[in-house]
Amino acid sequence: MHTFTIAEKNTSLAWAAACQALDVATNQRRDGFHTVVRIADAAAEDPQVRAHFDQVREEYGYDPIETVANTIFPARLAAVCSSPAELTRRYRDMYPRLKRLDGKNKGGTYFGRIVAYPGERGQVDQLTTMVTRIRVQAALPGPMSAAYEMDIAHPDDLQPEAQTWSTPVHVAGTDNGYRGFPCLSHCSFQLERGQTLHAVAHYRSHYMVDRAYGNYLGLGRLLAYLAQQAQVRPGSVTVVAGHAQIEKHLTVIRPVIQHQMQIPA
Repeated sequence: MHTFTIAEKNTSLAWAAACQALDVATNQRRDGFHTVVRIADAAAEDPQVRAHFDQVREEYGYDPIETVANTIFPARLAAVCSSPAELTRRYRDMYPRLKRLDGKNKGGTYFGRIVAYPGERGQVDQLTTMVTRIRVQAALPGPMSAAYEMDIAHPDDLQPEAQTWSTPVHVAGTDNGYRGFPCLSHCSFQLERGQTLHAVAHYRSHYMVDRAYGNYLGLGRLLAYLAQQAQVRPGSVTVVAGHAQIEKHLTVIRPVIQHQMQIPA
């Protein structure tokens, strides 16, 4: 089994290092299992690498990186909303239209699942709840460090013909205890000493050309927003992929990676 663990300071470096770790002669399928990418500041990136990769993506028909990042966190919309509750309300209002306009979003978006998770008793706003929980705990003398979960995957999404499977455990809006079962979720946040918020995201499968860069960036922006709203510091983002792969167009990303490696640290 091919795997890797890397740690970098921003999304551009992390994405390039992850692709390099997959693109080795001994790994002919250019894929890996249980890979770990840790990013000190996932909301940060190298503008030259971003511009170069976006240009290449346009040439080959991929969505812009910003489009991918927005599926996890709509930064521009958040910037004009006064609170998580307003952001949730406005996104829910536009959610049906977003799903109609883009066929890739017909099943929803990651952020849609965060603010309108399909719970048994209706839509669940995980964003506002998360901010409140973190803010309240951060103000206590002994805050809980690991009690902040967001669910993205839904049991109805799991198809038997898929190459990878998962068993969702945490139930949004129901499993609200600070301790005990369950502790498995798609997106988990940890509050270090009541001051710094870190994130772990688990992907069943991760496409390195099409989605990974934008996903890293979106997760970094989501973490930064939660930290700002909860009045704590944003920390690192760790992405665990059950199956990561350079799915196609390997020659497309090699020049981008080489360009990244030539930029002084």
